[in-house]
Amino acid sequence: MERKILATFLIEQQVIDILSSLDESDKELLNEIQWTFPLVTRPFDAIAKKFDTTPEDIKSRLKKLKKIGVLRQLSAIFDTRKLGYTSSLVAMEIESDKLEQVASKINGHPGVSHNYERDHEFNLWFTLAVPPGADLKSELEKFNVLKGIKKVRMLPTLQLFKIGVKLDMVDDKKHDVAPTEEKKEIKNVEFIPTEDDKDFIRELQKDMDIIDEPFVLAAKNLGITENELFEKMRYYEDIGVMRRFAAILRHRQVGFTANGMIVWKVPEDRIKQVGETLGSFPQVSHCYERPTYADWPFNVFSMIHCKTHNEAHEVAKTIQQQINVDEYDILFSTREFKKTRVEYFVENSFSLEESISAS
Repeated sequence: MERKILATFLIEQQVIDILSSLDESDKELLNEIQWTFPLVTRPFDAIAKKFDTTPEDIKSRLKKLKKIGVLRQLSAIFDTRKLGYTSSLVAMEIESDKLEQVASKINGHPGVSHNYERDHEFNLWFTLAVPPGADLKSELEKFNVLKGIKKVRMLPTLQLFKIGVKLDMVDDKKHDVAPTEEKKEIKNVEFIPTEDDKDFIRELQKDMDIIDEPFVLAAKNLGITENELFEKMRYYEDIGVMRRFAAILRHRQVGFTANGMIVWKVPEDRIKQVGETLGSFPQVSHCYERPTYADWPFNVFSMIHCKTHNEAHEVAKTIQQQINVDEYDILFSTREFKKTRVEYFVENSFSLEESISAS
């Protein structure tokens, strides 16, 4: 417990130090590139023009933001399901004295991208994705050899209502807590990735260099022109394969330490309507319908990212009053065991037996 308190204190101090080093221009820049990044030969020139500054200033700021741990990466963000991957959120109840050890072993799986401790009986929550042809349930069952697991609940997506994190860095530009966002229309095109598509995805998921012409190398590696690169990226975006090309921030480092998963018990006949309404709140980054169990009655999940628990509770209450769903709970992440991106089409096989015998 003392170690946990100390770790929390150190994180809070780190957040204070980082936030104090950011000026308003940094925050405006971060707001901009989380959602819109110019797909042009010299993107930092285009951003500089928008902010009435120089490309050198933009590049310098972004390099600083990366160095201090605020900017995780600049890259294409792909849709797991459109690529043919199968994924699920997984909730586990773990014996408290074995939680760290189990989390560490689970982190070794290449398909595990997010892994958190949450303040609930189900105290470990992670996402698991497997490539086309692999069996998700079989991969999950590989964890059965770990000691300390009491319950496992698979919570795959039944309906997706929204996915897309945007952390509002500018305090005086906060959105009202109201369903004001319009859902982006995606063309319904079947996508079966070819080997060329896989090469393209492997290249575009890499963290982009902060240089004058950052797309030149990707185009060269793929043996195509930059115009062909941009054309294909826009096509991928139109059909939903690429959600966007954008900056990804580290939530905690920029002060969003109250990451709350609001889970709702929604009547069956209202799930679609409530889910779509939740997805239109700017404060909600992810929203899904998931299955229920006898010991887990919540069927709609929505993520919010706030700076304090009090703020998160206020946001949840305001949302609740507008969607008229009485039963809900907020599960906060208390520890981040892993947060990364799934690397598509670069899988390695995973065996826990080997890692356990070697430890």
